[in-house]
Amino acid sequence: MKIVVCIKQVPDTKGGVKFNPDGTLDRAGMLAIMNPDDKAGLEAALRIKDETGAEVTVVTMGLPKADDVLREAMAMGADKAILVTDRVLGGADTWATSTTIAGALRNIDYDLIITGRQAIDGDTAQVGPQIAEHLGIPVISYAADIKVEGDSIIVKRQYEDRYHELKAKMPCLVTALSELNVPRYMTPGGIFDAYDKEVTVWGRKDLKDVDDGDIGLAGSPTKIAKASDKVRKGAGEKVVLDPTESVAYIMGKLKERHVI
Repeated sequence: MKIVVCIKQVPDTKGGVKFNPDGTLDRAGMLAIMNPDDKAGLEAALRIKDETGAEVTVVTMGLPKADDVLREAMAMGADKAILVTDRVLGGADTWATSTTIAGALRNIDYDLIITGRQAIDGDTAQVGPQIAEHLGIPVISYAADIKVEGDSIIVKRQYEDRYHELKAKMPCLVTALSELNVPRYMTPGGIFDAYDKEVTVWGRKDLKDVDDGDIGLAGSPTKIAKASDKVRKGAGEKVVLDPTESVAYIMGKLKERHVI
């Protein structure tokens, strides 16, 4: 069984967010981590590997420094890693990103593709389903549990206040919630092994069945009108009251705003 996990290096928002003049994120100028939903998806793939002996390949699209999250994934237990990077791919929206990743995946044999539900830098939850659409395979989103049964997978899909249990034949794509599991830590031996392995690097020329008009900033139908850092809140209303008056004041405010 061959599993491909799509992961993304995202800004560590604790370190602050920076933007380029064109409104896109300045990824080179920010601290970065592996996207949490993607890490849960990777852990799901590694658990299937532990049970079945599956081969796990991780794929990411990004700047050359995205090599770091691929090494992290291999230190956790992934077998192979592919970095898709090229200047012409920069500034991509979800459409251009999914087109690019699908173009890369057409070069790989796979039974199951796992992506995160969404990335914390965009929160669109669009790329995974779009990849499946480009590849013409079924997709099950919002996975809270994944099991392999023969040539099929059974997924417990989160849906508002309940769950759906869905079964699909492979090949198919699943998008994982961060709540799916608790990802394992890298091991010292795994870290040494990860840096002994080679990361395969692909560029524009390696993408299969992809038009130039569908990649990068130029091929992105989404246009950013304005981007800014988080809006700072004001100091708010401050009052100095004794305990009894404070209770009356708070209760009054809650009633005024129809909280109670």
